[in-house]
Amino acid sequence: MKTISLLQPWASLIAIGAKKIETRSWATRYRGTLAIHAAKKTFNTNFYLDRELYPFADALGLPDIFSFDTLPYGCIIATCNLVDVRYMLQGKLFRYENGAVIAGGEIPMPGEPELSFGDYTPGRFAWMLKNVKMLKSPIPAKGHQSLWNWEPPGGELQYV
Repeated sequence: MKTISLLQPWASLIAIGAKKIETRSWATRYRGTLAIHAAKKTFNTNFYLDRELYPFADALGLPDIFSFDTLPYGCIIATCNLVDVRYMLQGKLFRYENGAVIAGGEIPMPGEPELSFGDYTPGRFAWMLKNVKMLKSPIPAKGHQSLWNWEPPGGELQYV
């Protein structure tokens, strides 16, 4: 199964369905099932104090912005379907196929809180996620950069 490692709290925001768009500096031609891996690297709130983090804590049901260390790390926490990749330009999300921006069919940037959960700088890519399913229990796994392959251990995945 194709998998992507994400830092917390972004991984958990996807797992609970609060974040439906993953923003990346790179595109992929892959479409299909995607496992969400919460990277092992812990979140350093002090590094992000220039950013409004309260929508993150609110969406996750955490008491404050210093509680991200209570989230799962170093494990697979959800699956979803990667259904589209869009290119960010001029305040819109454009279709992107075979390395080219395609005019027509562009959609507006998302509203809040989704906008706060990503980096929508022009020239980046929006990975459109659907059918997110959180695992009943996180499955420990070593993460990797880029898309990587992961095999669920023994049998079917159990979802919440």
